Amino acid sequence: MSEKERLTPVHAELPEDVILSVRHVSKNFTSKGVCVRAVSDVSFDVRKGETIGIVGESGCGKTTLGRCIVRAIDASEGEVLYRTLSGEVVDFTKVDKEQMKGIRKEIQMIFQDPYSSLDPRMTVLDIIGEPIQANYPPKSLLHRLLGKDDGKEHMSKDEREALVKDIAAKVGLNTTYLMRYPHAFSGGQRQRIGIARALILKPQLIVCDEAVSALDVSIQAQIINLLRDLQKELDLTYLFISHDLSVVEHISDKVGVMYLGRMVEFGETEKLFASPKHPYTEALLSAVPVADPDVEMDRIPLTGEIPNPANPPSGCYFHERCRYCTQRCMEEAPALREVDGRMVACHLAEELSLRGFDYSQEA
Repeated sequence: MSEKERLTPVHAELPEDVILSVRHVSKNFTSKGVCVRAVSDVSFDVRKGETIGIVGESGCGKTTLGRCIVRAIDASEGEVLYRTLSGEVVDFTKVDKEQMKGIRKEIQMIFQDPYSSLDPRMTVLDIIGEPIQANYPPKSLLHRLLGKDDGKEHMSKDEREALVKDIAAKVGLNTTYLMRYPHAFSGGQRQRIGIARALILKPQLIVCDEAVSALDVSIQAQIINLLRDLQKELDLTYLFISHDLSVVEHISDKVGVMYLGRMVEFGETEKLFASPKHPYTEALLSAVPVADPDVEMDRIPLTGEIPNPANPPSGCYFHERCRYCTQRCMEEAPALREVDGRMVACHLAEELSLRGFDYSQEA
């Protein structure tokens, strides 16, 4: 059965250049009768070749959103429309296990911790090559003797090793070290192994979940530059999840800002950084560090703690920490709407003049 026959297309309008459309996705976790809404009604589109950054404080739901998109966990509500390499549009949240096999190799994930995401009992060669083994199993002696064709593509051991070495070289790994185990590599090298594992099946969409947060700053820059080079070379699309706005500003075409499970602002990176429309975005940008000891930081402090997602406040979730809060903010939840070419969830978006990131400080 061909991939095109296995997949069940959905009849949805999706612009030709859009590879992924997240529509009203929510995720609830229930424990001992308590329901926590980790992600609430999030929607955005990703165009082919773009990098979309998702930012917010720890606990805002950005990692949960990423895992719902790749279906590491199942969303409670909503759709994740994905355009496959064959051109079909499918709702990734609804495909069954058999159908998922046909498109799983097109959507991959790079995990946060390069130390715990690699199996310490496997060599680097086997770690990078494992997805090939699962998707393109070697042809057995029985297959060869009987001339049996089960419809699967088969790959010999030599072909598999050659492909692993090729992708390892692309990410900057020394191919003579592939028989070593993960403990013999540094953090940056381990993350390169994780990137190679994600790329081995030639995906078109990669979700990077805090892919550089566990690395020191100099290694972060190397990995970010590597990801950008690979994007150009292999025509990749990224969803880049991070709490570090300076990293997101460097790599992303568009940015989505999340707070307590909701998307509060989404737009082009340069416009959002220069002129934010949501008070939460303004506060985050004020805390972006500048590599100059002579620059005096003028941070906007957020009073109080992040509300309990199991018992969120009424109205705007951010109103208890917002210095512009009005009575309407406390009573009525703002809808995500278009303001000045971007999507914003704030009643006062048209009235406020918020402070953006000062690019002159980077000079």
